Amino acid sequence: MARILTGIQSTNQPHLGNILGAIQPLIARSHSGGHEAFAFIADLHSLTTVRDADFRRESTLRVAATWLACGFDPDAHVLYRQSDLPEVTELTWYLSCFAPYPMLANAHSFKDKSERVSEVSAGLFTYPVLMAADILGYDAEVVPVGKDQLQHLEITRDLAKSFNHLYGETFVVPEASVAQETMIIPGTDGQKMSKSYHNFIDVFLEEKALKKVIMGIQTDSTPLEAPKNPDTCNVFNLYKVVAPSAEVEHLRQRYLAGGLGYGHAKTALLEAILVKFQDERQHYHALMQDIPQLQHTLKIGAEKARPVIQSVLQRVRTKLGF
Repeated sequence: MARILTGIQSTNQPHLGNILGAIQPLIARSHSGGHEAFAFIADLHSLTTVRDADFRRESTLRVAATWLACGFDPDAHVLYRQSDLPEVTELTWYLSCFAPYPMLANAHSFKDKSERVSEVSAGLFTYPVLMAADILGYDAEVVPVGKDQLQHLEITRDLAKSFNHLYGETFVVPEASVAQETMIIPGTDGQKMSKSYHNFIDVFLEEKALKKVIMGIQTDSTPLEAPKNPDTCNVFNLYKVVAPSAEVEHLRQRYLAGGLGYGHAKTALLEAILVKFQDERQHYHALMQDIPQLQHTLKIGAEKARPVIQSVLQRVRTKLGF
């Protein structure tokens, strides 16, 4: 049985891109048999950008509720909060002592802000090492990643191989799993959907608020009566990842024929989201009404994950002479 692991930061509500690109694919694999799924909420990672403690706590619970609402089974698999297992920070220190400076200086997480070095904390600089500890600490064999995270996984693999070369087989070297069809979900401005860009769609918003977000999607100024290119339209590119294929083709033909306003397309997108996520929306709001149960679920998950990382840490300590 292969162990598959992924994490989502508690920097805000998980958005449509997180759900389609990370959450649903892992859940589907966990249901297919032959996989043991570890899903964690990366609240330690969020400290590189989020300073508000209450916001982090709220985001952590929202991430947990999203996993559960989308069908993650915490009884069969493991859902946990990163900070509930401080062993990961000890492992991060050990790994950081084997991480060359040039490796971290070339990481995207650092290079994206390297021109504004005053904004770069030590935590941001060593972000890939904590990510490596998240993965190596749980003997993960498969890690689903987007194209933008492949470099960080390669850093994880390099650190594991380097340590194993020096001290003998200690870490499982994980493999990447990239879902090509859901690699990039466009945001409301056409860029990749991201909490950092504030261009995301929260499918769990109340309908009125969700409609406001969708009606704010950027479009061009092509007149209503004119034909439109669906492939260059933010609205259509979002619609085709949430609507059934037959309805996608129908909307495509309406674009090409003319007479379709972007307001009509946005309404179709709203309806498609409400239909696709109807059950998840109901489940999510029920979960958020029972915070003690959410906390209990995370506690149980941490208790299931703890023996795994403690076993890995013991192997590392022994090899290092501690």
